Amino acid sequence: MAFKKGFLWGGATAANQYEGGYDQGGKGLNAIDVLTNGAVDQPRLVTWKKADGTTGTSPLVWGKEFSVPADASPAILPEYHYPSHHGTDFYHHYQEDIQLMAEMGFKTFRLSLSWSRIFPNGDDEQPNEAGLAFYDQIFAECQKYQIEPMVTLSHYDAPLSLVERYGGWADRKLIDLFEKYAVTVFKHYKGQVKYWTTFNEINAMDLAPYMGGGLTDPTPQNRAQGAHNQFVASAKAVRAAHQIDPEMQVGQMLAYAPIYAYTCDPADQVEIMKAQQETLFYSDVQVGGRYPEYRLKSYERQGIQLDDTPQDYELLAEYPADFLSFSCYSSSVLTTHPTDGDASGNLGVAGVSNPYLETNAWGWATDPDCLRLALNTLWDRYHRPLWVVENGLGWADQLESDHTIHDDYRIKYLRAAISSMADAVNEDGVDLMGYTMWSAIDLVSNGTGEMKKRYGLVYVDCDDLGNGTMKRYKKDSFAWFQKVIASNGTDLK
Repeated sequence: MAFKKGFLWGGATAANQYEGGYDQGGKGLNAIDVLTNGAVDQPRLVTWKKADGTTGTSPLVWGKEFSVPADASPAILPEYHYPSHHGTDFYHHYQEDIQLMAEMGFKTFRLSLSWSRIFPNGDDEQPNEAGLAFYDQIFAECQKYQIEPMVTLSHYDAPLSLVERYGGWADRKLIDLFEKYAVTVFKHYKGQVKYWTTFNEINAMDLAPYMGGGLTDPTPQNRAQGAHNQFVASAKAVRAAHQIDPEMQVGQMLAYAPIYAYTCDPADQVEIMKAQQETLFYSDVQVGGRYPEYRLKSYERQGIQLDDTPQDYELLAEYPADFLSFSCYSSSVLTTHPTDGDASGNLGVAGVSNPYLETNAWGWATDPDCLRLALNTLWDRYHRPLWVVENGLGWADQLESDHTIHDDYRIKYLRAAISSMADAVNEDGVDLMGYTMWSAIDLVSNGTGEMKKRYGLVYVDCDDLGNGTMKRYKKDSFAWFQKVIASNGTDLK
């Protein structure tokens, strides 16, 4: 069991969950800066304010309708806590954190740029030089330790100004604004960054449209238009990257999970087919270069009409993603029959409990074979290089009095995940570029806005309200993953 020479081992993070410094260095607000903390049984809230001073909140319920009143704008309110404002303070700890990654042997570090740190309002005439300089420092640290950055341009953090003025990605104006942002950073970081992705978990446009697209009115029409606009923007980014530096590669990032039928009733199999289409539509367009017929038929039934041009489809066909990266934490189970016990998962994907799998305190099932199944499905469909860029286990880790953290449950999870990947590579012949587990360092949970739900190999002293020293402590999984990387995945003991 071995991975190819040059396999890119590492860990992943997201600016809105990790970076902090939300009002420093000239950064503007983004969509997540007005999103409160929550819990497993309490949704996160988008806070807003009307012109007459009236304030309120809109619960961010995964996969369901959500909206901000038409006469209100998302806003920070003093009585609420906003986890993105501090994250786990990478803004001030980036040197320490990258050194810890280097100690583990990271070959790559997946991070995201904050669009509003580069263009505070999203459409500024000139970029914020302090923002560009901040990421220059990060990439210099990576280069110091021979760590290859893998950079996401937009990880759930559209500039808030674009959300307020245009309703987010429902407006075609964002296509050219994103292209300008992409061209700016491609040119500025030429020679520093080789691997890029455009939109994190692009299918969040359906599953979490405020996060995925800054949509304050996520009707089916707006979701469809938002997805189309991101597809075109991504194609323009691929074109720009190849023109600026032929060595650059720009990939797609998809949220994916294998789906099982609860019964052998054919109706359950049809349900699974439809659910798979909902997800794979995004990669059919962004990697395959064309709209699939099943989605066009769906739009026809719903009366959805895209604001598009013939040139849009030429771009999609000519500039597909160079590789397909994806998140995969677990699997889900669907059925058309009444059952006992609902399950949860990434982006709140609905399902029922799998009696063959264990679950954590947040209802996520631990599936030892999900990566092999995911990799085979995506490889067989697209035959494009793959990259697992998110995979990990959230847990309420306990910091002991001697500052140790014994997370054997995480080691068990990662051991099974890496074994599953190895089977896909060695038994099935999948072309896998790398693995960046979620997450390198503790950060705020995207789904609940908590710190209690921890994913990192490094513990950060920070609680759900941002209190703590922000000191870093190595978990047991730190040394274990260090050994895995040193052996290129052959030593999983």
